[in-house]
Amino acid sequence: MLPLTEQQIRTSFVNCSRREAQQLTLPSDLADLRWDRLDYLGWIDRKAPLRSYVVVPVDDRLVGVALRAPEVASRRRAVCAWCEDVYATDDVSMYVARRAGAAGRNGDTLGTLVCTDFACSQNVRRKPTLVEAGQDPAGVVQRRIETLREHSARFVREVLRGS
Repeated sequence: MLPLTEQQIRTSFVNCSRREAQQLTLPSDLADLRWDRLDYLGWIDRKAPLRSYVVVPVDDRLVGVALRAPEVASRRRAVCAWCEDVYATDDVSMYVARRAGAAGRNGDTLGTLVCTDFACSQNVRRKPTLVEAGQDPAGVVQRRIETLREHSARFVREVLRGS
């Protein structure tokens, strides 16, 4: 992922008003992020912990989606629908997004199970086990990265389908 500016992030949101996008709390460490190791940008609002956000590259454009973060009690042991990491299953949460456009204004939402801390990019880049890797460890990591990109983009396309 290429480094993003505050303006690029704020203008990418499709399921909230411009005012809400201007007021959302951005990650404090934007300048320190390893952008070359991110497949999407995701964060929990530090001022309002029930709000979370993702910015996902989809079809050569950035699409930001505001999510409703889970209550702490709703975290469960599950497999993330985006990275499908079978080892990081202790902290996966159901995130819910309003659909874009009229559907979202009418209350239509979409949910997905995602790593609570949005560590999917890190999870897919972990060293494969011997069983996973077989004869092609680099190929395993590349396939994981491609799968993460496909799954996150598919979710965002579903959010956009309402507009």
